[in-house]
Amino acid sequence: MACPRNSITYNGSLCACAPGYLLNQTSNSCGLFRANASISMSSGVDYITISFPESVLAFNSIKKFTQSQAVFLEATVVILFGWFFFCFFIRFMKLGDGNNVWFQIRWWISRLDVCFATRHWLEDQKVVMKRKTELGGTLSIASWILFIGLFAALLYQIIAKGTIEVHNVKATNAPDLLSFSNDMEFNITTISSMSCANLRNLGNLVSGNAGLVDYKTAPLSRFVNFSCFNTSDGPTISLRCNSCQLNQDSIFISWEFVDLPNSPATAVGFQFNLSSKPHASQKHMSFVSGILGNGSSSDDRPVTFRGTDSNLLQFNLFPRMYHHLHDLRLIQPLFHDFVPGSYFSDASQLQASLQNSGGLINTTVYLNFLSAYVIEVDKRNILGPVSFLAEIGGLYCISIGIFYYFLMQLEYRAKRLRNEDCILQEIRNGRKAQVRWDKVRKYVRYRWNCKALDEDDNYKNGTNCTDCLHRSSVSLHSKSSWKHHRMATTGFNRKTYISREEKTTSQVGHVQLVKTCIVDNGKQHTIGSDVGNTSQPQISSVNGCEIIPLPPVLEFEAGTEIGIADVQKHLMHLYSYNVMMREKLIATLSLLNSSANKSLEE
Repeated sequence: MACPRNSITYNGSLCACAPGYLLNQTSNSCGLFRANASISMSSGVDYITISFPESVLAFNSIKKFTQSQAVFLEATVVILFGWFFFCFFIRFMKLGDGNNVWFQIRWWISRLDVCFATRHWLEDQKVVMKRKTELGGTLSIASWILFIGLFAALLYQIIAKGTIEVHNVKATNAPDLLSFSNDMEFNITTISSMSCANLRNLGNLVSGNAGLVDYKTAPLSRFVNFSCFNTSDGPTISLRCNSCQLNQDSIFISWEFVDLPNSPATAVGFQFNLSSKPHASQKHMSFVSGILGNGSSSDDRPVTFRGTDSNLLQFNLFPRMYHHLHDLRLIQPLFHDFVPGSYFSDASQLQASLQNSGGLINTTVYLNFLSAYVIEVDKRNILGPVSFLAEIGGLYCISIGIFYYFLMQLEYRAKRLRNEDCILQEIRNGRKAQVRWDKVRKYVRYRWNCKALDEDDNYKNGTNCTDCLHRSSVSLHSKSSWKHHRMATTGFNRKTYISREEKTTSQVGHVQLVKTCIVDNGKQHTIGSDVGNTSQPQISSVNGCEIIPLPPVLEFEAGTEIGIADVQKHLMHLYSYNVMMREKLIATLSLLNSSANKSLEE
């Protein structure tokens, strides 16, 4: 079989990928490997100052879309200009008679004037009145939009960056180090086409420095549980320990991969993932992860790792104590350095190495436990309750002040805007008056069967409705007089009776008269004066019976306007009628009292 593209041949018929290329066993092709130079890490502690329930506010998901406060400010500007454009467009719509939708929208915009209702332009010597205008409603809502946007940006700052982390370095002793009991896991993947069958010499742990007293070698199984499993990227070495007790500052763990038939010991990079979490709590976990692929620091040429020199991956372990989290003790792993071992960047050199049997890849993990000091971590809030309230008050004042300045400038330069609320008020009042008049007109039509009010066209064409109003007024007056008469007669003594009651209706000018006779023990009493004209109603006597006129009727002529003189004339008529009725009432009461006294004497 022919070798795949970007590969080299060795030992006559065997194939291997060129330096920096990795074999894809699925497609049986060699692809160039490029490592991501970024290293990911996490301290395992979240510094959000305000903890919202996940069901109410998922702040982590919000941070994916809002990377800074600029997002809130940009959204505020967009909404603000959208509102101004809408109000500017509405002002060009006709108001009509107040029944169209444009008038309703502009009216409710004026009702939204909640911030500047008493702060409009006022001339000197004028009483301050509460006015709600369309311009005031527009700027009031604009001020609230700006305030809400600034308030959202302030909350984001407090939630995301409202605290500062304070570090304090403290010298440690043996009890302090023993208190750090973490569950740790190290996963080191050799990116290659090899498998765990190529693994050799994994099982020893070296602590201390070579040549010194603390240099020791011990079985790896005494400290950690180790294993190897195959992945799509290559063989992965896994090291796990529960409640790890790190007594030594320097720890070395080494292994190597050797050549197998049709599986040479070559690699193009390394992938690592180190994590640590407290044994008693699984909530916080610190980790560091990344991918290493280049063996030369001078250029970015692709290389293939192979040879006797060991590839060194160096990590530092920091003990940290978080006082604001109930003295949480957590070991933070950090990637320190990568020292490449033997590697090849030239295809001919790699081909020569593959033809010599006994090739290998050495890998060493160096863990440097910084046990001399403990980092004590605490947090401090940037804003307290008083500062937070002060910030909110400042944002509100800024929002109101900006648009109040715009309001004063617009009303100062455009005098029409000073009284623009009168236009909407007049249209609305006229429409409400028309609606109320229509209700009265329908009531008169159905109550007294006024044919002149049957259709709206008659009203619009100026039909004379004075007769209908006159008939309704007379009917109401007749019913009122009858009720007063019945109330007066029911109060007589049982010996005083009504011998005869007769209603006679006659037309004198425009006044109707009621004829009434009262008899007391066979004697007829007549109370009153001479009959007057229609302008001065008086009590008259006809055949020994009193005739009491009805209240004067309001007379109006069609097509004429009612003046002050007419109103005064009708008021004088009503006053004269009331004086006459008072005299009648006094005389009637005197008659009743005298009749009652006579009946008691008898």
